[in-house]
Amino acid sequence: MEQDLNSLRHSAAHLLAHAVVELYPDTKLTIGPATPEGFFYDFLPTTNFKEQDLPAIAEKMREIADRKLPLTHKQVPKDVAREMFKGNQFKLELIDGIEGDTVGIASQGDFHDLCRGGHVEHTGLLKNFKLLNVSGSYWRGDRDGQPLQRISGTAFFTPKELRMYEKRVAEALKYDHRKLGKELDLFSLHEEGPGFPFFHPRGKIVYDLLVGHLKKLLQQADYQEIATPMMLSDELWKRSGHYDHYRDNMYFSEIDKRNFAIKPMNCPGAILIYKERPRSYRDLPLKFAEFGLVHRYELSGVLHGLFRARAFTIDDAHVFCTPDQLKEQIKQMVSMTYSVLNKFGFEEIRVGISTKPEDAMGDDALWDKATDALKHALESEGVPFEMYEGEGAFYGPKIEFRIKDSMGREWQCGTIQVDFFLPKNFELEYVTPEGTRAQPVMVHRAIYGSLERFFAILLEHYKGRLPFFIAPVQMKILTITDDQKQYAHELLNTLKSHGYRASMDESSDPISGKIKAAQLQQVPWMLVLGAKELENNTITLRHRDGKQEFGLSLDDLLKKAEIAQK
Repeated sequence: MEQDLNSLRHSAAHLLAHAVVELYPDTKLTIGPATPEGFFYDFLPTTNFKEQDLPAIAEKMREIADRKLPLTHKQVPKDVAREMFKGNQFKLELIDGIEGDTVGIASQGDFHDLCRGGHVEHTGLLKNFKLLNVSGSYWRGDRDGQPLQRISGTAFFTPKELRMYEKRVAEALKYDHRKLGKELDLFSLHEEGPGFPFFHPRGKIVYDLLVGHLKKLLQQADYQEIATPMMLSDELWKRSGHYDHYRDNMYFSEIDKRNFAIKPMNCPGAILIYKERPRSYRDLPLKFAEFGLVHRYELSGVLHGLFRARAFTIDDAHVFCTPDQLKEQIKQMVSMTYSVLNKFGFEEIRVGISTKPEDAMGDDALWDKATDALKHALESEGVPFEMYEGEGAFYGPKIEFRIKDSMGREWQCGTIQVDFFLPKNFELEYVTPEGTRAQPVMVHRAIYGSLERFFAILLEHYKGRLPFFIAPVQMKILTITDDQKQYAHELLNTLKSHGYRASMDESSDPISGKIKAAQLQQVPWMLVLGAKELENNTITLRHRDGKQEFGLSLDDLLKKAEIAQK
């Protein structure tokens, strides 16, 4: 079904291109693939498209759909294709890059496009679509290349699926993490630092709780925490391979006539620590953990709050082990990943293995060996998985964990990557029991992925109503009159002494106003104190959803809090 949806969306991208060239004949076409969320097509128009052009383009798409034009696909000689696209330098470049003597051409009516195939039968099946936006892009993603314009959209088989999608989008806009971050005073984004988030005190509490929870698990699993510099010589990044693969997304600086790069990843730093002294098989597995701040240059058009930032922290771990230890280490990482994701309320988790990409380092034999290790670890744990062909990192295959949130959206978070290549590039060694030297295997692991992005996912998943254990303010004490102030302060001090994040509304607002303010701040528990509570030394617990529990003693409250904290 997923493949069928890809074919539908791929066909919708062709429908979009067909509509554009009928409306704007001088527009040059580039590429238009299906995506996990829909489709897009990149154009070079004579006059830039605007958002207000989308309704007219959509209307033309519907008109073409109504023609029920058959979608056909055939292979033609390259010379024929070059003649068809002789005025389009982008298509000619693509034709030259395709292996063999023929290329695929997709046709619908008098519209033809360069294509590998995979379409629906006719345009009449493409009526359930929606154009989403116009944005900037570059030919082949190279910011030094030709600037283009991208029109994005989505498509479904039925009107009902499209309506459900539109409902999810409306809900997502309502609970957009950028909107919630401002309303709840968690973080902000500023033009003075585009793509660089500012965490406010309340947001830093949540951030630190995410780190703290994982640190406890890392300590239990015998990880050692490290910290590596933010800037290192560009020679290091050339040796690691990151320079060749990530150069366009890296920041550089020159110091003392030497070239340096701000780290886009943490792994080379962990390698330098490993190399600091000789290692024996007795040292392995050696588990380094690092909450490393990285910087990656992203085009301004793709920045999206905490979801897509230029600076973010990865909860990285780098484990150096023997080949015989590899399977057990992967199993432990899988178990820890499930533990963390389940803790934060994510029960629907889809697992896949991403295999060798086109720009990979190393030979097929090592890639097969690494991929098999991932497969065997998942199989031994009884974890079902899919294969994502060609989607691995350049230095090794990886397990991906994809979580589904409360709005039905899927997010790729945790990864486990097996790497035989960086240990080889950096000549890593350990002494075997026989006294010989051998190369360790390196495993890269992240669970949150980016802490900032996971924070945003959490916010939208819970629609701002973070659960008790991770809420920045867990309890707020609300007094009905000033007569309860002393009792309130004593309760506040007691709660803080037990480690709870509690505060008190010191305003002179009526109790209804205090409750409303606490609800807007999404405080899970409101502790209401009035004359009756003062007289009986009790507490009224009002939950965020309005449910109330009367006559609780302090011990009752602490027991409930202990349970909610777990």
